[in-house]
Amino acid sequence: MSDKKTVLLVSLFHPELVRGGAQQVCYELFEGLRDDPEYRPVLLASIDATYPALYKSGARITGFDERPDEFLFLSRDYDHWWHRTSDPLLVESYTEFLEQIRPDVVHFHHFLTYGVELISLTRRVLPEARLVMTFHEFLAICNANGHMVRRFDNSLCRTASQVRCHQCFPERSPEDFFVRKLWLQSHLGAIDAFTCPSRFMLDHYADWGLARDKLFHVTNGQRDYATADDQPVQARQEARETYNRFGFFGQIIDAKGVHIILRAVALLRAEGFTDFTVEINGDNINYASPEVRAEIEEFIEAEKERPVGERLVWFNGSYATRELRSRMARIDWCLVPSMWWEAFALVISEAWMFKKPVICSNVGAMADRVRDEKDGLQFEMGDPAGLARTIKRAASEPGLWQRLAGALPTPPARADMIDGFRQIYRDGNGNRAHCSTG
Repeated sequence: MSDKKTVLLVSLFHPELVRGGAQQVCYELFEGLRDDPEYRPVLLASIDATYPALYKSGARITGFDERPDEFLFLSRDYDHWWHRTSDPLLVESYTEFLEQIRPDVVHFHHFLTYGVELISLTRRVLPEARLVMTFHEFLAICNANGHMVRRFDNSLCRTASQVRCHQCFPERSPEDFFVRKLWLQSHLGAIDAFTCPSRFMLDHYADWGLARDKLFHVTNGQRDYATADDQPVQARQEARETYNRFGFFGQIIDAKGVHIILRAVALLRAEGFTDFTVEINGDNINYASPEVRAEIEEFIEAEKERPVGERLVWFNGSYATRELRSRMARIDWCLVPSMWWEAFALVISEAWMFKKPVICSNVGAMADRVRDEKDGLQFEMGDPAGLARTIKRAASEPGLWQRLAGALPTPPARADMIDGFRQIYRDGNGNRAHCSTG
C-alpha cells in the first residue's frame, strides 16, 4: 500500500460528459495530484439524466470508462430547494464508498446533485478526515442558480435576505428562506475549510454567516493549453490592418450572455458595420431558459439562410480543451459577456494563454481580472449597444489590439492551485498568506 494520503475530490459532473468550469477545475486538480508525492487523488463525479444509458439497474456509484480512481455518482431524485437526495440507496452506496476509500481529505467542489446532507454524513463516517469545500458560485446563498441575479429584472443582487429572496421567488415565503439558510448552514458547519477562486466572493460568504477564519482564497489554475504540445503560442500575430475576429467560449446558457452578443451583432448589421466575424464555441443550450434558447436558435436559423459571404456569426458547437489551440487561433478577441458576477471566469485565463485580449462585462470577477483599457476592454453588463460599440472599436481602431495584447498577464498555473490546496489539506492554519495568493 502507498504511504500517500488519499484525497477524495467530489465533482459536479465529469468534464468529459458535461462541460463547465467547476468540473474542469476539479479535474485539473485530480490530474495534477496524480503525480504528487504526498497525496493520491480519487475522483467522484456526478451525472444526471443527460446520459440515461449510464444508469444501470441497481447501480448507484460506478467506475468511469475503466479508468483507475475515477467514479461516477448516479444522482437521482434530487430536491433543488433543500439540496438533498431522497434516494436512501444512493446515500447507503455513498456511505459504503467512503468506508472502502477511507480518504484522509474529502474535497467537495459542489453539493449540487449530491445533497448538502452528504457533507454531514461524511463527517459521521470519517470523523478524523479533513473536509474542504470550494465554492464556484453562490448556490448556498442564492436559490436563483447561485448567480445572485434578481429574477424579475435580471439585475445583480449584492446581498441576500428573507424578503429579497422572497421577491425573486414569491411562491416561497420569507420564512422558507430563513429555514433554508439554517438547513444549509447546519450541514456546511461540518466543513473545516472553505475556499473561493476570487477574493470578492469571500466577503459574500462571510456576510452570509460563514466563519471568516475558515475562508481562504485559492486561485483556479490550469495547465497551459497553448504549450501542451511543446509548440508555444507566439506573443504576436502577423501584422494586419484590422483585428476583427471575435470568439465566445463556454456554455450557451442565459448567464453566459451569448444572446447579448447576438443582439450586438444585429445592431451593428443594422447600422451597416459588417467588417467583423464572431465564432460561438460551446454547448449545453438545453440548460438555457426557453426564452433565451428560442432567441438563440432563431438567430442560428436566420444566419444559416444568409449567403456565406454575408454571415457574421458562426456556431462551431462544443469543444474539448485539446481543441482550444485550433479554435483560439481563429480569433483575435475573446468575448466574455456574462450576465452574473462570475466566480472566476476560467475562459479569461484560457484567452490569456493564447495571447487574446478579453472584452468582458464590467462586474465581479471579470472586472477584477481584466483591467479596462490596460489589457482588455469592459462594457456595461447586459447592454447590447455597449457591446456593439466595443466590438466596432476593437475591430477598427489602429494599434488597440497590439497595445492590449502586449500587456496581458500570465494566467494562474495549475501548480499554483495545487500548492494552495495542499496547504489547505495539511491544516489550513499554517501559512495563511500562502493560501491567499494567486
